[in-house]
Amino acid sequence: MTIMEEKMAADIYARIRANPKFEGFVGMRNRYSAIMAILGAIAYYGFILLVAYDKEFLAKKIGEGWTTSLGIPLGVGVIVFTIIITWIYVRRANSEFDDINAQI
Repeated sequence: MTIMEEKMAADIYARIRANPKFEGFVGMRNRYSAIMAILGAIAYYGFILLVAYDKEFLAKKIGEGWTTSLGIPLGVGVIVFTIIITWIYVRRANSEFDDINAQI
């Protein structure tokens, strides 16, 4: 890259960073990412805390005649929940976020 190209790229970058739409977009995307990450962490750490502090609850059988305890469907539920919130994030990122990015 030549010095002239670098200067042009730096100018474009500075104009994008100064755009109020860009600042709003970055803030919205960061908040959304943080919310989704917190939801995933709550699910995983909540399950781990149940394993650590309430084994009796997780060991309860689902019902009469069942051999499966509550821990199995809750563990699967944590995995399914994180897959769903990841899918929701990717879907929004590939539609709304990409559209806003293209406008900027």
